[in-house]
Amino acid sequence: MNILAIDPATQLGFAYTKGKGIKSGTESFHNNKWDSAGARFLKFRAWLLLLPKPDVVAYESVESHSSTYAAHAYGGYISILQSFCDEHRIEYTGYPVGTIKKAWTGKGSAGKDAMIKAARERGFNPKDDNEADALAIYHLALTELSPSQSD
Repeated sequence: MNILAIDPATQLGFAYTKGKGIKSGTESFHNNKWDSAGARFLKFRAWLLLLPKPDVVAYESVESHSSTYAAHAYGGYISILQSFCDEHRIEYTGYPVGTIKKAWTGKGSAGKDAMIKAARERGFNPKDDNEADALAIYHLALTELSPSQSD
């Protein structure tokens, strides 16, 4: 199963199936001073088109934001992501923040450092917490969505 895992934000974390391994990293969708307000979302959509087509997209489903700006940005990324998936007939699922953290660290309230540490313990070297979160989302989706090994 080819999975694309996304920690949606202006500094986005991603992880996806590449061959028999995982490719992960971060991508910046920050606007420069000449960009329109919607340019970050156009950049995000263009970036999605560059990736190998996954069977499923898994993303962090955030229900509480620290600011109105963060809530608006998150909503924009999710609407682009979901409409992109619908257009390309790709399944998608969101996982609550606490569920992702608990699956990765054993603690639903784990902080950024704990998420990075858990990624490193699994053999990854994430650039930041966004990449670590995407790796955790990937792991959770792989665990929940892949067919059982006993079949």
